[in-house]
Parts: sequence; C-alpha cells; structure tokens
Amino acid sequence: MKIAIVGASGAVGQEFLTILNERVDFPIDELVLFGSERSAGRKYNFRGKEIEVKLLQHNDDFKDIDIALTSAGASTSKEYAQTITKHDTLMIDNSSAFRMDEDVPLVVPEVNAEDALNAPRRIIANPNCTTIQMVVALNAIEKLSHIKRVHVATYQSASGGGAQAMAELENQYKQIVAGKEPTVEKFAYQLAFNVIPHIDVFTENDYTKEEMKMYHETRKIMHSDIKVSATCVRVPVMRAHSESIWLETEREISAKEAREAFQSSVGLVLMDEPEQKIYPMPLFIAGKDPVYVGRVRKDISTENGLSFWCVADQIKKGAALNALQIAEWIIRNRK
Repeated sequence: MKIAIVGASGAVGQEFLTILNERVDFPIDELVLFGSERSAGRKYNFRGKEIEVKLLQHNDDFKDIDIALTSAGASTSKEYAQTITKHDTLMIDNSSAFRMDEDVPLVVPEVNAEDALNAPRRIIANPNCTTIQMVVALNAIEKLSHIKRVHVATYQSASGGGAQAMAELENQYKQIVAGKEPTVEKFAYQLAFNVIPHIDVFTENDYTKEEMKMYHETRKIMHSDIKVSATCVRVPVMRAHSESIWLETEREISAKEAREAFQSSVGLVLMDEPEQKIYPMPLFIAGKDPVYVGRVRKDISTENGLSFWCVADQIKKGAALNALQIAEWIIRNRK
C-alpha cells in the first residue's frame, strides 16, 4: 500500500503524519509527501525514516500510489485532480473543491461509509469540519426519528484557519499583554479577547459560505431533506470546535432516549453530568479522536425538540482523521 500526502507541510498535512505514526495497523508500505515550491525539500520523520517533500507537479509521480490524501486548498485540488487520479489513484480530498459534485461522494464513515464505494472520478470528498462533527451526532438521533430541522451555532477555533491562523492568535495574545497593537492578517478582526460572527464570505442570502456548507453538506451526507440554519462564529480557542445544536424530530424523543442513543453510537462519547459540571470543552477535547456530546436536554420551545452541545477536534475528526477513516474503511471493504 503506497500512500501520498499532498500539502504535507500544512496543519492538516502534519496531522496526517501524526495520525499515521500513531495508527501502526494502517497498512502502509511507502509514504510519499508532496508540497508547493515553498515546502518542497523539507524533511519529516515518519516511523523512523526521514522523508523529503517532493514538489507537486503535472507528471506521473502518482502512477504507483494507491491513495492520495490531499489538503492543499480547493484551487490546488481542482488543478491537480486529473494528474493525481489519471493512473487510478484514489484521491481523498479535504478541500471544498468537489463536495457538492453529484459524482463525488461526500463521506463521514460513521454515517454514510458505503457511499465511498461509488467514486467514478476516483475522488472522495471530506466534508467541512463543522459538518462532520454535527452529522456524527445527528445520525444517532436520526436512527430514532427523522430530523426535520436543525438550528446550530458554532464556536470555531483558530485551527479552522490553518497553522498561520493559530500562530496569529497566539501572537495576538503576546502582543496585547506586551502593550502592543495586535497583528491582524488571517481574520477579519482581532480574535484575541474577541469573537467574530463571520467565517468565509457572505452570500446573497446573508449567510456565509461556511454556514451554507452546513446546510448543503448535511443533506447530501445524510441523504435527507433536513433543513439546517447555521450561525458560524470564530472564537479565541486554539483547537477544537464547539457547536450548540437545536433539532426537531418527527416524533417526540426524551432526553434519556437521546443520551442512550449517543452513548451507543460509534465515534461518539457522551459527557453529560451537568450536576457534576461534566460536559465537553475544547480545552480537554483537543487532540482526541471522537465527537463528544453533552448538555442533552429537551428543547422547551417546541414539542419535538432536543438541544445538546457538541465538541470535536477540528484538525483530527474534522479533517485528517475523517479522511484516514475513509481510507481505512475502503481498504477493509474493497472487492
């Protein structure tokens, strides 16, 4: 099994390396790293060997590669998709480039793993980070009763903006403490000591692209007519996204029934003992694999409503880990 990482020097690319180092059972004989002119030539240690990043080019470098894990941005994915897949390499793409294409499956293994088997263009899309953690949680409830609508407010960490965004947040705190004017480049405003209700560009309906991703991607992944209204907010947290979710089902579901469903679902951890002040928080969830849910309760504003809190590591389950789980599922189930 020969695996490639495209965008090896970025935050998600580095997470791919970390997870592959940890998952010793992942069947990999050779790893090839690709990057831009800026990162080509860098060397990274993988399972005791030093691997040099190759320059991504339009050539036959992917000829013998089985799976390419790509995380170099939508424009790069679009430009190099044909180069990567022309020799039958399977491209698992972490960008937004192909997510809504009808002939490209959009996959979260806990929800719709079998969709991955139908990839006529040899491309599988990894969903947006906020969508991934939400649908893992929603799927547990959908098995009890069809979800008609969802309202979600996200509290998204700096990691969603990549390594440079994380560095900017850390630097802003240092600058402010030192009495200096904070540097603002990656975000619309200063993020330190602030929250910004604006992620990605605004669309004609006044929702941002990030918010509309949650609407469209959730429907595609869950094969559902579910309606989703999102407000996405950037918060001064380094890593791990949080979501406050309200949903309405066709039949009434008790909080107890919901907790039991969460507790028995793959990829979910129930952390819900409010009287003991036990609930998921980014401070403790960063670096962990599962999606965590807590604050489960009946929504007192509607008869068939539920409300809960959801936290997951954006770089892990929200990006690199989900892509690797897709690869693992395909390897186990290919014919």
